[in-house]
Amino acid sequence: MKPLSSAVEDYLKAIYEIQLEENNERVSTSALADKMKVTRASATGMLKKLSTWDPQLIHYERYRGVRLTPAGEKIALEVIRHHRLLELYLTEALGFSWDEVDSEADRLEHVISENLEKRIAAKLGDPKLDPHGSPIPDMEGNIPQLEETRLTELKVGRRACVSRVLDDDPTALRHLKEIGLHLGALVEVVERLPMSERVDVRVVDTNAIQTLKRELTNRVFVSMVNQGD
Repeated sequence: MKPLSSAVEDYLKAIYEIQLEENNERVSTSALADKMKVTRASATGMLKKLSTWDPQLIHYERYRGVRLTPAGEKIALEVIRHHRLLELYLTEALGFSWDEVDSEADRLEHVISENLEKRIAAKLGDPKLDPHGSPIPDMEGNIPQLEETRLTELKVGRRACVSRVLDDDPTALRHLKEIGLHLGALVEVVERLPMSERVDVRVVDTNAIQTLKRELTNRVFVSMVNQGD
């Protein structure tokens, strides 16, 4: 296979991440363009280019969207492994905060060698999760499926534990940390009005109730806990 550019790797990674977040095999061009922060025309042009790659990395059909081939998924998972290991190394070894590491890892994920990747993983004790709770693929590209739900969808009165947050908005990450919605925090939805764009969430440790926009609670994933915990 000819060498892949950073842009190609970024597209493959973005397709994989959207497939996972939307639980949909096919990704629309508009969703991909939004994720990549480019025009639809630019996204379409890249998809057409990738569809002619040998070996084939994507299956692309106009108006039906795109999905990764096994070869494309393998590359996406390798880039994601680099990214998430780098995020954890930056926080654990260099003291970066969780809102700083995504952009740093974006720049480095394409250039680290496989030898450096292995050494980082060994130094960190072969970690399973990154600083935002996302699973780190293993060297074979295996990645566990998490049992979680968005905080937005948590039933009123149900207690859950923050298990993962989306990492691509530093401002949102700083705000979540300030109000106590870090990984492992116990939370409970107090009120959700059907027509409202806001959700009242109680942080159990502090008993503080936060009124949050759904665009923020959509970025937080939780796992269920026993009500007696």
